[in-house]
Amino acid sequence: MTVMTDQRPHMRTEDFEAVARIAAGEREGTRLEFIDGVIRSKAMPDGDHQMIIQWLTRICMQHRPELWLHGGQGIKAQEYRGGRAIPDAVLAPSKAFVGQGDWVDPDPILMAVEVTSWDADTHRRDHVEKPRAYAETGIPVYLLIDRAKCEVTVYSQPDGRRYESIHIVPYSSDIALPDPVGITLQTEVLKDWVR
Repeated sequence: MTVMTDQRPHMRTEDFEAVARIAAGEREGTRLEFIDGVIRSKAMPDGDHQMIIQWLTRICMQHRPELWLHGGQGIKAQEYRGGRAIPDAVLAPSKAFVGQGDWVDPDPILMAVEVTSWDADTHRRDHVEKPRAYAETGIPVYLLIDRAKCEVTVYSQPDGRRYESIHIVPYSSDIALPDPVGITLQTEVLKDWVR
């Protein structure tokens, strides 16, 4: 009997961080992530993407002024924190990441946010890899705003491998961000920021 093993070379997290720093320094706007041992580039956000983050920031400030929606913060992700992800935003206390480097400890994060881009691998990244990575990390809520499908998905109750609860609504419906976030979003305005 032959046992097949994974023959792909495995990159160490420290090596990825060095590559990511070099890439960012060589080409403005380059953002690399390291999930499941694979390096992927993350698309630069367009104007509508930025408006969605701005909209969400205002809502969070109104309802949870003690928190801040940190944009583009690199986090240590996955079960053993060996992965590296760059959510579009994370909701955490305003001073949660003071004194930390490019890739911060995710423990204070209450919610990770992704807004889909228009690149080819957005479905795999935002609907498959990111929910698993964020659940393994223990982030309580993952908010996915899918501009192609005009849907909002809230993942919650991570069990260390996946999110136990997934709630999807079309744009124009209200959706609750469960505790520890505790905010309800009215998504009608999201219709203004799709192609």
